[in-house]
Amino acid sequence: MDTSRLLRASGAVLAFAGLLISGCSSETSAPEASISTQSGEPGSGERRAGGEKVLQPLSAAIPADLEPYYGQKLRWRACGADDFECATMKAPLDYADPGAEDVKLAVSRVKATGPGRRLGSLLVNPGGPGGSAIGYLQSYAGIGYPAPVRARYDIVAMDPRGVARSEPVTCLSDKEMDAYTQVDQTPDDPDEVEGLVEAFKKFADGCRNRSGDVLGHVSTIESARDMDILRGVLGDRKLAYVGASYGTYLGATYAGLYPSRAGRLVLDGAMDPSLPALRMNRDQTAGFDTAFTAFAEDCVRRDDCPLGTRSEQEAGRRLQDFFRKLDADPVPTGQDRDLGEALATTGVIAAMYDEGAWAQLRNALRSAMDGDGAGLLGLADAYYERDSGGSYANLMFANPAVNCLDLPPSFGGPDDVRRELPSFRKASTVFGTGFAWAAMNCTYWPVGATGAPRRIEAKGADPIVVVGTTRDPATPYGWAQGLAGQLSSASLLTYEGDGHTAYGRGSDCVDTAINTYLLEGRAPEKGKKCR
Repeated sequence: MDTSRLLRASGAVLAFAGLLISGCSSETSAPEASISTQSGEPGSGERRAGGEKVLQPLSAAIPADLEPYYGQKLRWRACGADDFECATMKAPLDYADPGAEDVKLAVSRVKATGPGRRLGSLLVNPGGPGGSAIGYLQSYAGIGYPAPVRARYDIVAMDPRGVARSEPVTCLSDKEMDAYTQVDQTPDDPDEVEGLVEAFKKFADGCRNRSGDVLGHVSTIESARDMDILRGVLGDRKLAYVGASYGTYLGATYAGLYPSRAGRLVLDGAMDPSLPALRMNRDQTAGFDTAFTAFAEDCVRRDDCPLGTRSEQEAGRRLQDFFRKLDADPVPTGQDRDLGEALATTGVIAAMYDEGAWAQLRNALRSAMDGDGAGLLGLADAYYERDSGGSYANLMFANPAVNCLDLPPSFGGPDDVRRELPSFRKASTVFGTGFAWAAMNCTYWPVGATGAPRRIEAKGADPIVVVGTTRDPATPYGWAQGLAGQLSSASLLTYEGDGHTAYGRGSDCVDTAINTYLLEGRAPEKGKKCR
């Protein structure tokens, strides 16, 4: 199985977490900054609904100092295979000071194949934050989306600022990243806590020293504004969009800022933008616990289950025992990196994104328990986007860069983590401790957060489809319910199943509902459920 393709096709990256994916989390102590009024626009002045902040739309009129960006002409050139084209689009680095400095954003498309009347552009984003939209387009969406959708839409992708081909954030060398992914995430004593803190600080310092000014301008708000420039440059009156995982947060933010220009939006594997990150981290911990329970229930029914054949509770205990053994005594992998607890945990988590990886996980666990950690290391490497030559994509750098701007950090330091450990362990006995400590990685971030939790209502937007999977590990189903309840024109489509996201993953019911919406504009009836 090509695990890396499986993960990317699923939009697979933890929306929030910590060291496991360098993902950031956010809540309590950093100063909160509202979205500023930019370029003379009536900005995002805040309104409260039931005590919650609400994201307010920007002016529908394009400000004069942004007109040159909306009026630019893209120079398309052939790139890759299968008739893909690429171009570079300019946007302001800082929307508060357009024209002072630009950021160059990579764009790719494959034109509508026909037959049928062209409906316009369909922008896609696989999530992350930090996942390459262009990589997703060229490896999956542009060739694997349903033929009727590809016939009627130009499928378009733009790597968000700081991601992949769009002035990528960088933080560590490959060797430093190897060391970072092996840092103990379940510290047992003060020295190990200090080691974890130092790893977070070194990572943050590396991002500051290597990334330059773009590090302070990779927020979701800014990327959503870039999307509107792209919409205008492509000549579309409204934005059509399919976003997965974090891509739902990006798409919902676009709808909140530009409700009159929000067209057919599919938000699959939804995030709830109203939640502080401490809550999101805890919810996600519970989500992975739910996914592991489903895996364990399936595993123990098989004679070859490496975690026993009695109950999912026994399976969880055996996995915890195995992690503890690896913490004390890593196993060889045939490479220059042994498999310790940190990498093994990441390998297990990687397989939770898709039930199609469960057989691979069983085999990898069995081999690791017999002293060969290569299988679990392969899963972890695919998750981290580390190639066979030891090079990392920038996913793990862009991920915290975006998250740490979007929300204030969950914790102010180790004492805050210790206070919350019981709640994380209640959410998951298997993963709770590691997820709690991992949620500290924005604590030492060099750029202060510019965002905060906000409801997104997008009043006046066309019908929007929010998709939630009941046993989704990374974006728990409750988040989809929360987002659908906020958006004034949303319909919630529920997939009663396993894995992360639902579109294109085998449910004819889900695919038919979304294809009908994209092609005809007819959203599924509210409350529709699929299996």
